[in-house]
Amino acid sequence: MNTLEEVQTRVHVPLVQPRLPRQAPAIVGVVAVALGALLIVLGSGIVSAVILGVIAFLVALPVWSLVIEGRRSATDRLMTGLIWTAFGIAVVPLVSLIWRVISKGAGRIDGTFLSYSFFKTQIDQPVGIYHAIIGTLLITLGAAVISVPVGVMAAIYLVEYGKKNKLAKAITFLVDVMTGIPSIVAGLFAFALFTLIFGPAYVSGFGGSVALSLLMIPIVVRATEEMLMLVPDDLREAAYALGTPKWKTIVRIVLPTALGGILTGVTLATSRVIGETAPLLLIAGATDRTNMNLFDGAMTTLPVLIYGQNLRGDAPAEAIAWGAAFILIVIVMVLNLAARIIGKIFAPKKG
Repeated sequence: MNTLEEVQTRVHVPLVQPRLPRQAPAIVGVVAVALGALLIVLGSGIVSAVILGVIAFLVALPVWSLVIEGRRSATDRLMTGLIWTAFGIAVVPLVSLIWRVISKGAGRIDGTFLSYSFFKTQIDQPVGIYHAIIGTLLITLGAAVISVPVGVMAAIYLVEYGKKNKLAKAITFLVDVMTGIPSIVAGLFAFALFTLIFGPAYVSGFGGSVALSLLMIPIVVRATEEMLMLVPDDLREAAYALGTPKWKTIVRIVLPTALGGILTGVTLATSRVIGETAPLLLIAGATDRTNMNLFDGAMTTLPVLIYGQNLRGDAPAEAIAWGAAFILIVIVMVLNLAARIIGKIFAPKKG
């Protein structure tokens, strides 16, 4: 035996590491599900059976991987399983909530429910939530008109002009403080402000818009600031090298590049405030009539209507509350979809 054959005989390092079959996670998952079903048959609760099934999956797959693939792959499979488990824990309540609202509220939706208000001109006239839909859309639109320009311009100052000077640091601190303001405090502020200007017992939808704008502005500022900071400085410097003024560089280069993220932030801020109830109870009030004037008279929104119907507690009121909740979720989903479409349309083209 020559020297080369001796070395090959003594040191044999396989070039291909053994791997689990591609269906290994599915096989272990089926076994875990079977274990959970067995526990349910034996009298265990559903929640405890699901928890034990998940634990069995998280233990069995890494152990199998440790035997076949080694420690590194076993650790990777364990961490992947933990991440998917955390994702499931986060998604299950959301899916459960949406399913419950759809199952209880979708059956109440019809043309009458969407086109009539609570104000009756005849005894046998049906009621609907038209006045609350109009109130929700107008008050939220008013809040967006106030918040978006203020929030975007504040973020532009912080990123493009402030550059962490003392004023920028003070604004950043105040924005952080505003982020944690309870919604009822925003309502009290708007109530005190409009009472001081117009006198006691003043209610209007615009007051509700002002209260909601206090909650929207910090979210818009933070989202816009983060998006503007992601725009590469090379784009700004290239525009400056061509003699473009700073304001035109911001308008024509920076903002279009960050438009998708800014719209997403505005949508999140809108979704955050559209479900608020407490500040609107204080300053916007509630009414059975459809009020199209944002600046005069009480105006009902969907969250306030849901709150009021829940206080009544009878079966018809509960059905109306679930139907209003379903419409509120649909409005939020439509806003998200519209923001994504607008972001894709106005985002800078690549390639």
